[in-house]
Amino acid sequence: MQNRPNHDPKGPNDPSWDDHTDVAVIGSGAAGLSAAIEARLAGASVMVFEKMPVTGGNTRISDGGLSAPENFMQNRLGVVDSFQLFYDDILQAGLGLNHPDLVEVFARHAAEAVDWIWSLGVRYAGRLDQFGGHSVPRTVTIEHNAGHEIIKALTTRCHQLGVTIHTRNTLARLVTESSKRVTGVCLSCKTQASANTPGPQTDGSAGRIRHIRAERAVVLATGGFGSDVAFRTCQVPRLDDTIGTTNHKGATAEGLTAALKIHAMPLHLSWIQLGPWGCADETGYGKGARFASYSVFPAGILVDPAFGSRIVNEWADRRQRSDAILKTGHACIGIVDDKGAKKEPDSLTSCLKTGKIRQFDTLAGLGAACNMPAGSLEQTVADYNQWTAQHRPDRFGKQTKKHTVPLDTPPFYAVRLWPKVHYTPGGLHIDTHARVMDLFHRPISGLFAAGEVTGGIHGASRLGGCALTECIVFGRIAGQNAAAIPPGP
Repeated sequence: MQNRPNHDPKGPNDPSWDDHTDVAVIGSGAAGLSAAIEARLAGASVMVFEKMPVTGGNTRISDGGLSAPENFMQNRLGVVDSFQLFYDDILQAGLGLNHPDLVEVFARHAAEAVDWIWSLGVRYAGRLDQFGGHSVPRTVTIEHNAGHEIIKALTTRCHQLGVTIHTRNTLARLVTESSKRVTGVCLSCKTQASANTPGPQTDGSAGRIRHIRAERAVVLATGGFGSDVAFRTCQVPRLDDTIGTTNHKGATAEGLTAALKIHAMPLHLSWIQLGPWGCADETGYGKGARFASYSVFPAGILVDPAFGSRIVNEWADRRQRSDAILKTGHACIGIVDDKGAKKEPDSLTSCLKTGKIRQFDTLAGLGAACNMPAGSLEQTVADYNQWTAQHRPDRFGKQTKKHTVPLDTPPFYAVRLWPKVHYTPGGLHIDTHARVMDLFHRPISGLFAAGEVTGGIHGASRLGGCALTECIVFGRIAGQNAAAIPPGP
């Protein structure tokens, strides 16, 4: 395979092509499947290639939160929001590293993406959440916190449209013509072929190499590199194998590096986001992390057990909260009372059984169990409760809100938190048409990208609930524009 040239010198009729399609989509998460649906609806034939045995990527294991301004749930509950407020929140969290034109497209189409997923049969829970860095509640969540329901709905629609989805097919490289146009993909296939019918398929014997010609375009939707320890430590050395990740094991960098090999422009690769709600007593993103995300941070406090004191604004963005925990050098304690715990009762019940969350009748008992200095936690909570009754920011810049409540209703609950690699906001530079740009800021002909493999939208830090929405927005744009490319010669 190494001796084969990257470009295709013989053109579309070269017998070395094993198959062909109008649009080849690499990756089967929310971005890839959204692109496949839109390309097919635009009249193109579409093949989707997924390297894992199952479809879905990180979308499948996510909790299904989608953030959007002026969405249907906000309208139902009377929450006032706007494109401009959402746009400003994204840029503030991103420290101004965001590309404004991409943020504008995302913000303007976010609510439309939420409605589109609903139209495919996905149902939302009757809740509206406000995560750190958002000015107002604007995150709707799939019923039962089940991101896999999005994959199920998108896959069903692909089946209905005749899109073929091939699993166990890993991208080895992008194939280009001498003109630099991307004309197809080289794939490494790992299992025996199945019947050629719409739906998930596998192709080729173990280790077989296949070359698929894309008559119109290739869409890269290979996700981020949170599980690629070698690649991420090249960007940020401290994020070695001692730092866990919430990502699935297939979240690696081969899609990104394949594009870099043909001179695509990288953006912000060293801005790797950690999830501050990572539970120190579980792997990945489990129920402990979910409890911290939906109960502790919205309604509780984060405490350094060495001093029994708070360390950060619990409503700050993910980067600020993660940095504060890492600065202590050890796991910190997320604390919430009975009122706050009721925001996420299912995770609470499960984690009490497994010991990830511990319950205490008194703050003194909680502090002693976590080896805090005697009386320190009680004083911390007393100060916090006093602040909740005032209309001024605390020393961390945390502002009181209408739903701010004191921690005064036993029992109290504690969970140990240590950040985990969660999202890679850096990736390929795309324009507002989802075209991948080269090192000279020119579109690479025949190559589009969407989702976490791209960069520029979130800058230094992504706000909660924006990943899936962004995947859908730019996945649809990529699919529509890929199908509009005239077939190659």
